[in-house]
Amino acid sequence: MWKERQTKLLRLFERTTERERERERKTREMDPDAVAKAFVEHYYTTFDSNRGGLVSLYQEGSMLTFEGQKIQGSQNIVAKLTSLPFQQCKHNITTVDCQPSGPAAGMLVFVSGNLQLAGEQHALKFSQMFHLVSNQGNYYVFNDIFRLNYA
Repeated sequence: MWKERQTKLLRLFERTTERERERERKTREMDPDAVAKAFVEHYYTTFDSNRGGLVSLYQEGSMLTFEGQKIQGSQNIVAKLTSLPFQQCKHNITTVDCQPSGPAAGMLVFVSGNLQLAGEQHALKFSQMFHLVSNQGNYYVFNDIFRLNYA
């Protein structure tokens, strides 16, 4: 009886491992530029229309550094973003650069652009870096660094 259970568990583990390897392979084969572009479009559209909706892009181990202030955890990050002193804004993206990162199909995404605040005449220039990590074929933001560019 024990031997039979052990054999069934081993087969189940092998199938699970095969599925995970297949998922990882497919993730690695995805075009990084297309993934980065889709992520950036989704992130900033959500930020501009419903900042609270960004919570699903972060996990409890995620970290945001916003103008030098470090915040950890999805709820804390979204609390910071929703407490910013403006309600309406529009991000206009200038550049998106990306690189694959590490053996776990991660990705670095660097964004620069302009942030137009409602009622303000001049846009603010900004840079933002995301470290996206694959979790069973889906990406989440592990690290996020945001800076306004004063020049």
